[in-house]
Amino acid sequence: MWHGSPMARAAGELVAGVDTSTQSVKVVVRDAQTGAWLREGRAAHPDGTEVDPGAWWQAFVQACSGGLLDGVSAISVAGQQHGMVALDESGAVVRPALLWNDTRSAADAAELTAELGGPAAWAEAVGSVPLAAFTVSKVRWMARNEPDNAERTASIMLPHDYLTWLLADQPVEAVTDRGDASGTGYWSPATGEYRRDILIAALGHDVSLPRVAGPFDVVGELGGKARAQLGISGNEPVVLGPGTGDNMGAALSLGIGPGDVVVSLGTSGTAFAGSDSPTADPTGLVAGFADATGRFLPLVCTLNAARVLTSTAEMLGIDMDEFARLALSTAPGAGGLTMLPYFDGERTPNLPDARGSLHGIARNNLTPANIARASVEGMLGGLADAVDALVQVGVAPRRVLLVGGAAANSAVIDVAATLVTAPVEVPPPGEYVADGAARQAAWVLLGDGLPAWPAVREGATIRRDANLIPHVRDQYRRAREALYS
Repeated sequence: MWHGSPMARAAGELVAGVDTSTQSVKVVVRDAQTGAWLREGRAAHPDGTEVDPGAWWQAFVQACSGGLLDGVSAISVAGQQHGMVALDESGAVVRPALLWNDTRSAADAAELTAELGGPAAWAEAVGSVPLAAFTVSKVRWMARNEPDNAERTASIMLPHDYLTWLLADQPVEAVTDRGDASGTGYWSPATGEYRRDILIAALGHDVSLPRVAGPFDVVGELGGKARAQLGISGNEPVVLGPGTGDNMGAALSLGIGPGDVVVSLGTSGTAFAGSDSPTADPTGLVAGFADATGRFLPLVCTLNAARVLTSTAEMLGIDMDEFARLALSTAPGAGGLTMLPYFDGERTPNLPDARGSLHGIARNNLTPANIARASVEGMLGGLADAVDALVQVGVAPRRVLLVGGAAANSAVIDVAATLVTAPVEVPPPGEYVADGAARQAAWVLLGDGLPAWPAVREGATIRRDANLIPHVRDQYRRAREALYS
């Protein structure tokens, strides 16, 4: 259900941005010209690493109930990356969508990497080295484990593509964008073309893939069936933008410039920065993604972020405010206690079968305060490594922006400042992915360049100067390296 102002177009036409994420869908309505917030809604998604894609549409309809989209002239959808939505010739779903956080395709990623000639060959071909998260790995898993489903598959979409397709009443041609396409493993940001040979090698045959639209292309109109299900009154046309991936949507909302490194702390953790040229990291640490503006977005992703903190707080039997107080009540380094937070396996480093562990346990340091601090340092330690990996591909950080659910925890910014060499900022909390999609919708609707909206969320930005404490990073490094010894 939505909340906010029922006011009509006081300053101009309205746009809606959608974030169809792992755990929920968020919809934000803003004024196209000014960026002024009017209202927003949300609804939960089913838990798990494979989901019926129809559940995303049902949640979207629920989030928009009560007239949330009345008066809207354009909609764009940003969504969780990598998810595999397989459809048959009639457009019916072949099997539940495999999500980015489903690690069953780890062996398939390794097999594909070897088949093409190794990590360097993949980096050159598509800018990234496939991991279990990537769509291409999930395609190979289906071909190997569910050959009948693979044979029935006539088209493959990503989660945001699928929702956009339903908004347009399932047209013949589906559409995606550069940003989300760059996370499939079979589209090259450097050439702007699909590598169908890679897809065919993974699946065993060719299929229909979404057209890759430009950043501000109108890709269709809201269909009559979708309009009725969403309860939108009137019959004014509603145009659809190309949408993008969730990280690209957040970057678009934040308006990142040179030297801005964003660390997003949601279900997963990501560190990314804008770039004028494509990147190709043969180590596989940095994914060479495209962004939503026609530029590029080198990115490092960890599988475990906000849930590390909430799981630890639940284990300690405390709420998140008390958790933050406990974490800040003890010294950096948590008395020598180090957490490797690989609760669900890990993506960077590529350890899909790993599990979390505590290192350096002694009788005098196994306290609730040290466990709380170690969980924050562990979550952020992997992302500090991610920032270092971005530096290796040419990023020169001038500040680190923390966004996402875990960024709101008061311990996070203080701990982050001890792990990096650039100032750390936490912008006001908000739905940055949905806001980025709304900004894209305004770009599409107005057609005169990316709108220069002010800060999309009101409130103060929290800042901390860098206060690097080397022994904390060293503890984390030693614990991580112990896994390989």
